[in-house]
Amino acid sequence: MRVAVVGAGSWGTTLADLLARHGHDVVLWAWEAEVVESVNRDHVNALFLENAPLTAALRASGEMAEVVDGAELIVSAAPSHAVRQVSSDVAAALKGRVPPILVSVSKGLETESLKTMSEVLHDTMPQAPVAALSGPSFAREVYERQPTAVVVASRDREAAGVVQQAFGTKYFRVYTSEDVRGVEIGGSLKNVIAIAAGVLDGMGMGNNPRAALITRGLAEMTRMGQAMGASPMTFAGLAGMGDLILTATGALSRNRTLGIELATGRPVEEILRERRTVAEGVGTAKAALELGRRVGVELPITEQIEQILWEGKRPQQAIRDLMEREPKAEWW
Repeated sequence: MRVAVVGAGSWGTTLADLLARHGHDVVLWAWEAEVVESVNRDHVNALFLENAPLTAALRASGEMAEVVDGAELIVSAAPSHAVRQVSSDVAAALKGRVPPILVSVSKGLETESLKTMSEVLHDTMPQAPVAALSGPSFAREVYERQPTAVVVASRDREAAGVVQQAFGTKYFRVYTSEDVRGVEIGGSLKNVIAIAAGVLDGMGMGNNPRAALITRGLAEMTRMGQAMGASPMTFAGLAGMGDLILTATGALSRNRTLGIELATGRPVEEILRERRTVAEGVGTAKAALELGRRVGVELPITEQIEQILWEGKRPQQAIRDLMEREPKAEWW
């Protein structure tokens, strides 16, 4: 299959390498000229996936028209804040041709519209079948061929099946789902909870607080998903509980690491200036709060993280405010 991967961060590069090693004809689009050069010349992406030799079969280009030419599958791997612009460039490069299957592998909500990534792709290429791939999958561990299980969701069963076959390998197992909304809400909100988990770790908290946070974070994600028409069972699966556990506890989690740094009192702007990679939970917190207000769902943990991020709230006070909320039933 001819595959275009649009976005050469660690995740896009890892998936491009996986697909190329799986026998597909893959071209990777990168914004950075140095990434294009290093992938084609040295078969590495030293900027975003260092110390990770890539298959020589993988090619890179900075020309969108060249990347999407003849593609039967387009993988959207840009950061969430850039997906609308990059996917608009894809649509322009297709020059009126009906788009092939689009696979969103970005996690987050668009800050301005509060739309999920598949909804953004539908805006820019409304005729294309869209699938969302998510689940517990650190790029480095997938690159190392460690056994990984993810889920691809699409309202088009045939499209989901094509993606399942294209990505599935002996070490990368892909399940299918029709609950696109649930898969994307889970993949977005878990990043916010992971920031909170990092804050706890940075404060030296133990296992009780972490277990409470993950469990109540999952409840928060599920409430939001149900209010938006998603199945609660999705949040008990790979895109919900699975991805949340990974991102809230794993040392490779960018969002958890950011939370650890927040616990030291450093302002978020300073932390972000020192980072080349994106912690999607930062933008998602504010967008999720606004979305929650629209659909009538309280997001207590998300609210506290948003206040720590942007209002200078001290983590100790945030914990007190969560613990001293009005008593409730566990499910409300």
